[in-house]
Amino acid sequence: MKATPLVLFLLFTIAKGLHNPKCDATHQHDHDGSTLQVFHVFSPCSPFRPSKPMSWEESVLKLQAKDQARMQYLSSLVARRSIVPIASGRQITQSPTYIVKAKIGTPAQTLLLAMDTSNDASWVPCTACVGCSTTTPFAPAKSTTFKKVGCGASQCKQVRNPTCDGSACAFNFTYGTSSVAASLVQDTVTLATDPVPAYAFGCIQKVTGSSVPPQGLLGLGRGPLSLLAQTQKLYQSTFSYCLPSFKTLNFSGSLRLGPVAQPKRIKFTPLLKNPRRSSLYYVNLVAIRVGRRIVDIPPEALAFNANTGAGTVFDSGNV
Repeated sequence: MKATPLVLFLLFTIAKGLHNPKCDATHQHDHDGSTLQVFHVFSPCSPFRPSKPMSWEESVLKLQAKDQARMQYLSSLVARRSIVPIASGRQITQSPTYIVKAKIGTPAQTLLLAMDTSNDASWVPCTACVGCSTTTPFAPAKSTTFKKVGCGASQCKQVRNPTCDGSACAFNFTYGTSSVAASLVQDTVTLATDPVPAYAFGCIQKVTGSSVPPQGLLGLGRGPLSLLAQTQKLYQSTFSYCLPSFKTLNFSGSLRLGPVAQPKRIKFTPLLKNPRRSSLYYVNLVAIRVGRRIVDIPPEALAFNANTGAGTVFDSGNV
């Protein structure tokens, strides 16, 4: 198979120049390219925002706690080889940092998805899911383009420990204290105004345990079931994102798909591959500068090591 280049632009925050979010404006597609709005979890457009307003200090402490749990999850990915690619960490499923809106099915059903660059496959809670806490699950029966993935399909071989539910592909995975049962299915997923037919994703049927996912997940990793892999012809393995700051809740960020109108004046760094966790975006970080001062960190603490999984990754689940 011919190797295809992977291009990843990472444009971090800053709220200046971003537009005031309209919560019902889920996409944009014109000469500027295909773009989805990205909302911070504390945004007025997010159903996961705190019920009571938080101070700046309270917001920072809560985000810090999420980051610590997220780091533990990422460390577990490289420590064990038997990780289910479709599973995500407890914090990203319970309280994602950045969310987007996507449409699934025909006619389209709008769902909220956590944007996750550290996982491959996407998944959503489906109707009749036992243990799912979401109030807006995906309803397969209402979609004319929905179908289950067969046990003999190539996608079924790409999930860990697949089983056969009759002739359909099913699988189980765990994270935290929860276990999840899901079916591997296909349907049309609309990103911006681009329909992606027969997109493979997980349809969650049952959750047991205390880590109950309230929303879906958009997998932006590097594996075969990721958004990049399934839309390679459409978006040429290219995306960028600009993350909104939690301090500017009246602004949204963006997830831009495809090479059209990507930033011109940017600097590049190679993306490294780690066989222990090939989905992650590793980079060769050599130093950290705060202002004009380089932080005193031993080089070996930052060094990339494919044998141990040590190194630096770009991760949309951390602040």
